[in-house]
Amino acid sequence: MREIRHQPVAPTSTRWLAPGAGIDAHRHDDHQIVYAGRGVLAVTTDAGSWIAPATRAIWVPAGTVHSHQAYGELELHLVGLPVDTNPRGLDKPTVLTVSPLLRELILACTRDPADDSPEHRRLRAVLCDQLRASPQQSLHVPTPTAPQLKALCDILLADPADNRTLAALGRQVGASDRTLSRLFKADLGMTFPQWRTQLRLAHALVLLAEDTPVTVVAHRCGWSSASAFIDVFRRAFGHTPGRAAGRSIGFGR
Repeated sequence: MREIRHQPVAPTSTRWLAPGAGIDAHRHDDHQIVYAGRGVLAVTTDAGSWIAPATRAIWVPAGTVHSHQAYGELELHLVGLPVDTNPRGLDKPTVLTVSPLLRELILACTRDPADDSPEHRRLRAVLCDQLRASPQQSLHVPTPTAPQLKALCDILLADPADNRTLAALGRQVGASDRTLSRLFKADLGMTFPQWRTQLRLAHALVLLAEDTPVTVVAHRCGWSSASAFIDVFRRAFGHTPGRAAGRSIGFGR
């Protein structure tokens, strides 16, 4: 990320971004809830990327330098919260489940951002209550710092369908599978299979937002069959990838 813009107040607003469009690196002194009413959103920091379809929202803590990336036509809702309002006590970007009620509260709060009526303040208070009750279901692809691990991850970022074992990939980057396994846990806080699954699910969401057929998504992301992909996707997101394709992602209107 190059130039970093500083916006003291995290804006509450609705924006529409074309496929592939983004918002450059910036930070706010306030917290922000970032939600895609349609399309798929990626929030990226130096620590990695957090991916969210319309059944998820991303909490971005105050002071976090981050950028946004749109996949598919993105309806972006941003809700700013004062730095002393942190219902979950979260200190890093986090993906939260969006219930139908929380979705409607986010839409209501961003419909008229300048509204400071008692009714609007009560809506925001209920929104905070709902955030407190929302489960964390993070789809996070962390960025490695160890050189050998970075080289391996770059290979899979370029081709998530690469099905080689850790030992085979290790031979290409000059490290043993034992060393790489240790680095995955120490540097990224997850195992190699967990990281690769996170990467593939993130890539699948991007392809689905671009209206790619489910069978093609399964192949491009490295699953042995469409049924295997559907099973993993359902366990991760609570619904089938068919529901996530194109504009049908999320709850609909």
